[in-house]
Amino acid sequence: MRLRLALATAASLALALSACSSDVADDDGAEPASGASATPEGPWTFTDGSGEVVELAEVPTRIIAHAPAAAALISYGIRPVGIYGDESVDTDPNLDGVDLTGIEILGEEWGSIDVAKASTLDADLIVADWWPAEKAHSGLENSVKAKSKKLAELAPVVGPSQGGSILNLAEGYEDLAESLGADVENSQGAEDKAAFEKARDAFAAAMADKDLTALAVSPTADLLYAANPEFAPELLDFTEWGLQVVTPDAPDPDFPYWENLSWENADKYQPDVLLIDSRSFEEAKKTVAAQPTWTSIRAAEAGQLIEWPAFWLHTYADYADALTKLTADLADVDDTIGD
Repeated sequence: MRLRLALATAASLALALSACSSDVADDDGAEPASGASATPEGPWTFTDGSGEVVELAEVPTRIIAHAPAAAALISYGIRPVGIYGDESVDTDPNLDGVDLTGIEILGEEWGSIDVAKASTLDADLIVADWWPAEKAHSGLENSVKAKSKKLAELAPVVGPSQGGSILNLAEGYEDLAESLGADVENSQGAEDKAAFEKARDAFAAAMADKDLTALAVSPTADLLYAANPEFAPELLDFTEWGLQVVTPDAPDPDFPYWENLSWENADKYQPDVLLIDSRSFEEAKKTVAAQPTWTSIRAAEAGQLIEWPAFWLHTYADYADALTKLTADLADVDDTIGD
């Protein structure tokens, strides 16, 4: 989505990628969530990722959520009445295995939300990540359709910030779910958290035995996009736990998620391993095959290419799986070929 947004906000980049809680009403078709406790009494407050404190007289019970946020809430038994996503619910990795029974689907394309349908759900809260670089919540960024932005007129919008750490993001949704009445200690989310902590410790132990540098990239036919960890919180986490992720020295000032490298300058950075955007991994392999300068990057020449779970992780369960895979993928990487 961050790449699709770059195309919409800066055509010059030529970017080719881009709750109801336990008291869900019977007429919504959703069963009460077994993992949620009784909805607490109001008033209700939550500090949004933007820093704004949102206050309501009653605890929200009818929630519309962005798909990744919905997955996080559902892991604690909080079931939204509606969700909107950036792609089909059948392909969104956040929703893999998530039961969406009784939940209205309000959009399956970035920037396109059926606000008319959403207005029939009597929502009292909208939940979505806060993106610091864009100063907007997911699905409500500047370049989305004007009519989609009207979603924010239906109810207050809150969500943890994407900045800093995926772990902080997951903890933010845990706190939000608890404020909405979830019994977080006795939930699937609690089990997932334990699995995540085990995977994190294994990753850190594996990195302690290596001296690995990594550059996260997303290749397109026109440019090689080098990710700026400051705005990719999973990369900041990987650094915290021992993988040395390169920070590009010249991010695009208008869209600082990336430094935009021409293919002539593809070898500006020489890491031990290249982390390739998982959202376009297969297509990226075809793209780079047509670029003669790709192998001027020694990691590319050596075939040290690993999938990077870019910009989609939200839950402890998905993070545990991603870290376990990344640890295995990095096990045999040569840490002597970079600068």
